[in-house]
Amino acid sequence: MNITVESLKRYIDEVFGGRCSLLRVTTLEGAALEEGEIKGYGYGQPLLLEVECGDLIRRYVLNTMREDHFGHEYMSDRAGILIWNHLTYNKLPKHVKSVGLGYIDSGGWIHSINDPIEFIQLVEYVEGKEYYHDLIRIAETQELTELDKDRVYALAGYLADIHSVKMNDPFLYRRRIRELIGHGEALMGLVDSYKGDEDFLLENELMEIELNAVRWRWRIRDYSHRLSQVHGDFHPWNIKFREGTDFTVLDRSRGEWGEPADDVAALTINYIFFSLMYYEDFRDPFKKLWTLFFDHYLSKTGDEEILRVIQPFYAWRGLVIANPIWYPNLKYNVRRTIFNFIHNVLEKDYFNYKDVVGLLK
Repeated sequence: MNITVESLKRYIDEVFGGRCSLLRVTTLEGAALEEGEIKGYGYGQPLLLEVECGDLIRRYVLNTMREDHFGHEYMSDRAGILIWNHLTYNKLPKHVKSVGLGYIDSGGWIHSINDPIEFIQLVEYVEGKEYYHDLIRIAETQELTELDKDRVYALAGYLADIHSVKMNDPFLYRRRIRELIGHGEALMGLVDSYKGDEDFLLENELMEIELNAVRWRWRIRDYSHRLSQVHGDFHPWNIKFREGTDFTVLDRSRGEWGEPADDVAALTINYIFFSLMYYEDFRDPFKKLWTLFFDHYLSKTGDEEILRVIQPFYAWRGLVIANPIWYPNLKYNVRRTIFNFIHNVLEKDYFNYKDVVGLLK
């Protein structure tokens, strides 16, 4: 989408409250750009704007960012950097000043964002009850209904369907695996959220998990043929069921594309978790839910390879559910069992979902 000179004029008027007007647009080298659409302009190419403010002629540089494979694949990446620039340039002595922050819409028009403090999002409200309520009921009654089974099939089928949409981008897959290990919301961020002196932790245990996870990054980072459409945070608090198997998902996270094992691990580790919380071991009825999910998902996708890449995703999710920040009242034995699972799963080249009990010891 080309930027027009008219859109620049309107933007300058908005930034300066009508006190200034755009006179001229050139490249930084001084080459004049034509009225109408600025031909040949590409995001990442600065524009030099001459602006008349009363008796003064001032010059400003309009910066955008181009997409690349250095953490700038998503529009949100590029927006985040420009927001950071705008909020910090003027705080550092002798730094060039930032005058305006804005965005370009799908029609090529530029809009100003004045003095941002925080950003907001408005989403639809949906009726329903989060899936974790089902898991609580199942734990308390120790029984599965036909609806419980149907809902597992519905969730497995949903993931199989969205994961069938593939993307060819080896660098983006590498990024997603890198983020699994190093992102503040992922494995290393979770490691750092522990104080390190918890009574259920062994000496150097967190470091060992982290090092093992890095080894997994090098093992799977080039599996780019697996890059798929994902939800990114597919756990029972982000799934709302209504009648029967009708559900809506909430709070998609961390990007449109990723590794299918991310979604599968985020959901299924909760079958282990609820069983441990209520029974202190992994058994029916949650073991049955676990098996139903995997059998159905694998039958629909044929993705046996997921059992060779899911291990570090389970390690990350294990660090979440064992964490006192979110679950302060877990018993010592439950936390230790989760950490046993983390260590054992990272040691397995192949994840045998039919023999999970052995990974908890």
